[in-house]
Formats: sequence, C-alpha cells, structure tokens
Amino acid sequence: MRNGRYDSKSKVSAGKRAMKPGDPNAGRRPGAKVQAKKSETREPVKKTNGLQIEGRNAVLEALRAGAGLTALYVQEGSSGAEIEEIRALSEAAGVIPQTVSGERLQSLQESRSPQGVVGKFREYRFFEVEEMLRDAREKGEDPFIVVLSGIEDPQNLGAIIRTACLMGAHGVVIRKDRAAGVTPAVAKSSAGALFRTKVAEVTNIAATLEKLKKEGLWTVAADMDGRRPEDCDLRGPVALVIGSEGEGVPRLVREKCDHIVAIPMKEAGTVDSLNASVAAGILMYEIARQRSI
Repeated sequence: MRNGRYDSKSKVSAGKRAMKPGDPNAGRRPGAKVQAKKSETREPVKKTNGLQIEGRNAVLEALRAGAGLTALYVQEGSSGAEIEEIRALSEAAGVIPQTVSGERLQSLQESRSPQGVVGKFREYRFFEVEEMLRDAREKGEDPFIVVLSGIEDPQNLGAIIRTACLMGAHGVVIRKDRAAGVTPAVAKSSAGALFRTKVAEVTNIAATLEKLKKEGLWTVAADMDGRRPEDCDLRGPVALVIGSEGEGVPRLVREKCDHIVAIPMKEAGTVDSLNASVAAGILMYEIARQRSI
C-alpha cells in the first residue's frame, strides 16, 4: 500500500456512504427503477478496425462465438484436439487454414507465445451499456456491471474480463482514452472470455456512472478506508468501480460513487498491495457470493 491506495499494479478506489445489511430496502436505490429502462438516446455501436487473436484457447473461443474470421495461420507440426477443432471451425466459416513455418508465424505474432495459432478477425464489436442492462432485465436479474476507470495493463484487463464472465457480470465498461483497449494480449489473457462478455467503451466514466445510477444501480468502489465487503449488502443492482493501476479512481469519478469497500489484508504493510485484477476478482466473488445466498 502507498499513500492509502493500492500500488502501481493494483489501485482501486473510492466512494462515500456505507450500506446497511438487513435493511428491507437494501440493495435498492431510493426513487430509482430496479429494472433497467431503455435509454432515450443510444450511442452508436463502436468497432475496431480488425483484431488479431493469438493462442489456442483465445482463437477457439472466438470461433465458437462466431467472430468474423478472415485468416488463420497454424504453425506446422501443431496438433491436438484444440487444433483440430480450430481447423474445423475455420473451414466451417469459409476460411482455409494456412499451415506456416515457425519463422513465418513469428513474423505475424504480436504476443510472446501464440501457441502455434494466429487468427485474424474482422473487428471487435463493442456493446452499449444499455445492452448490458437489457441483458440483465431479460434474465430477470439485478444488473451487475464492472466499470474500469483506466486499467492500463492488457494482462489485468484480460484477467478482469475473464473473472467478470465467470462471476456472472452482465458486462465490463472500459475507458476509451489513456487505458488498455481490446488487443491480442487482452484477448489471450481473457482465455476467450472476451467473446463471452459484453464490453463497452466510453469516453466519460463519470457520466456513465451517473447514467447507471439513474437506472437504479449502486456504484461501489474500493479503497483502503472502506468497510469490509462482507459487511455490506451487495445483492442489488450494482456497478463495481475499479481504478487505474497508477492513479486509482479520479476525483470526478470518485464523487459519483455511492459506497466504498476495503479488502482486509492480514499482512497489510509487509507486501505493497493486491494486483488490480486480483482485487477486482475478490470483490466480484463477494458480489456473486451474496447473490447466491
């Protein structure tokens, strides 16, 4: 811990009021609709200009999810059940896999270890926040959205997306500028969860939180002086806010947060802090745990 925050690999930050477990209205924002309503204005769907995905599992999950494959390169000598399925799905998508030498694959790769597979896809489709809320409504569930205010490390972003998928989050919101975007490293570190989880890219995190609050979500972030997460009622509509590794949650974003929780650490002070994706994972698990009770 440095200056009361998580360190350069883990800052997560802030909020205001503490929730009261056992309150009959716990988990509900006063005066707000529990079920997400459709927004009157909808942002246009944003797309990247194409995405290269590397690694067996990441490419396989992208193909299973129906991502638009344009080219597939498999290193000669690569084998196994995953490779066979990748080849089959590629052919089913109308793309003939190209068997290439290790040297050729190395010239294509952008990550350290593509595991003998490089796939090129048309573009990654970013979702809208409204689609995440609609997904929760259609499932009859309270919305659970993870909001990342400037995560810069692609490995952290991919790991958070992966955990969000496994913990039942309806989506992940990332900042467009000065933050990690959707890259081959993110796709690989998410272990394919990138294509199973709705990801929205926004220019203004504070405005997005305000919109979510109007839709009935409580905004919850973490800092060192918050309450223990198990002592808070996290069962209702919630947006979990995670700050950047370097600066934590900016002041303007922090002012939009309703609640603050802190992850208790037995050996606080002997080790600097938790990694950002680890801290996010602990809080996501606690939200999922409370929802299952």
